[in-house]
Amino acid sequence: MRRPAFSRRAFAGGAAAAALAPAGLTAAQARAATQDLAHRPAARGEVRRFILYAEQLPDGQLGYGFEPGEATIPGPLLEMYEGDTLQIDLVNNLDVDVSLHVHGVDYAIDSDGTRLTNSVVAPGESRLYTWNSHELGTRDDGTLIPGSAGYWNYHDHVVGTDHGTGGLQRGLYGGLIVRRRGDILPDKQFTVVFNDMTTNNLQQGPNFAAKIGERAEFIVITHGEFYHTFHLHGHRWADNRTGFLADANDPTRVIDNKICGPGDSFGFQVYAGEHVGPGHWMYHCHVQSHSDHGMVGIFTVSNEDGSIPGPPPDHH
Repeated sequence: MRRPAFSRRAFAGGAAAAALAPAGLTAAQARAATQDLAHRPAARGEVRRFILYAEQLPDGQLGYGFEPGEATIPGPLLEMYEGDTLQIDLVNNLDVDVSLHVHGVDYAIDSDGTRLTNSVVAPGESRLYTWNSHELGTRDDGTLIPGSAGYWNYHDHVVGTDHGTGGLQRGLYGGLIVRRRGDILPDKQFTVVFNDMTTNNLQQGPNFAAKIGERAEFIVITHGEFYHTFHLHGHRWADNRTGFLADANDPTRVIDNKICGPGDSFGFQVYAGEHVGPGHWMYHCHVQSHSDHGMVGIFTVSNEDGSIPGPPPDHH
């Protein structure tokens, strides 16, 4: 069974791989070692440490990235298993204070990432943030302690205002997936962030692609001032932690449209093109004026040979 790393795509090379490799390895050896580790079972309670950079992007936007000069919007998709710990050294390459605040997992007050707790990073400085997670448990009174598994998000909390309004508007956000051991991992992953009237800070939603039958995982996050609804054409999922029904008697609703308010996040997996076949399938915010404003993208499902029926989409 493969283990989740930080995004398996983004984490496969460069400084991120070197950060996890034993001392003395070349960059190529570090990349190879990281790729090998991705196919081994993870030890329970694994602690992993890496560097995340906050940097300026063109047009006044900001982003997080694993290496200097490689920040993206959204920031890297991070992953862990319940019981694991992520130790993140946030390096501030901006000219203003920045921070890292996370939803859904456990952290001490000095990793809160707010000005109130004095857990921010000054320009040119760095700070260690530690995120812990836990498995399902039982309290002394017999009640259940929910595990950390789920689709969460992280973001800045201080740029622009003491609540990070400017940082969120300019792109300082990303997704976090916490899995249970035994979860089936996807073939493709896509992050969709509805941020005010943009998608991933773009005026037109980005396009995604998978082959027929691949397990495609979507993580959907909302930031800003508005509520949005995520709708994926031609595909449905169970409204639970994984997107799949547990058994034939599972009463979970099966949906293809879900509301997501500011600070919310959810995710699911689907089999690309199941029961509907290949094609250019639209996803969008189903608030009509938001779709008209450009909050629309395409999920292209191709045949095994890469062919796609029909003309290319024109959704501009």
